Amino acid sequence: MMNKCLGCGANLQNTRKDEVGYTPKKDLSKVKYCERCFKINNYNSKFITTLDNVNNYIIKEVNKKAKYVYFMIDFLNINNETINSFNQLKCPKSLIISKLDIIPKSINKDRLTNFLKKNYNIKENIYYQSTKKNLNNKMLIKNIVEQGIKEVYILGYTNSGKSNLINKINSYFNENIEKITTSSIPNTTIDFIKIKVSDELVLVDSPGFILNNVIYKMDEYDLIERVNPKKYLKPLTYQTKENTAFEIEDKIRIDANSVNSFTFYISNELKIKRLFNDSDKLTNLDKIELHIEANSDLIIKSLGFINIKKACDLSIYTCNKELFEIRNSIFEVVNK
Repeated sequence: MMNKCLGCGANLQNTRKDEVGYTPKKDLSKVKYCERCFKINNYNSKFITTLDNVNNYIIKEVNKKAKYVYFMIDFLNINNETINSFNQLKCPKSLIISKLDIIPKSINKDRLTNFLKKNYNIKENIYYQSTKKNLNNKMLIKNIVEQGIKEVYILGYTNSGKSNLINKINSYFNENIEKITTSSIPNTTIDFIKIKVSDELVLVDSPGFILNNVIYKMDEYDLIERVNPKKYLKPLTYQTKENTAFEIEDKIRIDANSVNSFTFYISNELKIKRLFNDSDKLTNLDKIELHIEANSDLIIKSLGFINIKKACDLSIYTCNKELFEIRNSIFEVVNK
């Protein structure tokens, strides 16, 4: 059996410098981390790594081998695509809404759970967790122990926090742990990694699921960093009138065309410009027309969503027509 990198799960090798798992060291039996993971962990280096058909690969492997799964989605990435991946898993599982620390305090978690179960037909348990603030991590461990689960696969979309959660759980059981590599760049984890955290429990990290449609390019490192909130999310509400438009990072322009109220639930580090009577339509982008019913959420995959109070017609200029979904607003039932 080939030795694997403890950080990303790639098979270690010392002959192909431009391929995953490379290390310059000759004795692979003494190597813990590949050169790529070493540079990410010690120098915050950024690497573009492409994994072909990774979502289907994960689902196939997990459905074949897993006895139990924790599936992680962060609050801003709840959409049809991410929930569909969760629903394709046929083994026993629970859904974890991660990054609890960024969720606005106005949102009642019990009502949010009811909304998710009703609107996305989720029958399994739903938990809320934050590795950064150490919220509910011990509860997840207790849940594993009480069910007598011996091996748990931790799955999730890129930047949902799965590797950080594994490192945190491992640290409860062991001092001076060898940490899994974490990074905001997609495809940091290359393959499945088994971590024996105790005589009774093995955790399995996996490559991150990748959204098919995102606002950024893979080498736009700064934008990828800013898309993911680092702290509590502060919703931004704007009142609109005719000839009001919003631009997000010069990637999306939304023409409101009516008197309305728009509340943005996206990272506060992103640039939103409100424009009035502006004729620059970002004509280099594709245009779509959407009708929005009253009190709906306009989902922008990889960013978050916009809560729109009144029914309206939107003209949207976008770098990707597939970024958008419309759902009944979560605030119809989850606000206190």
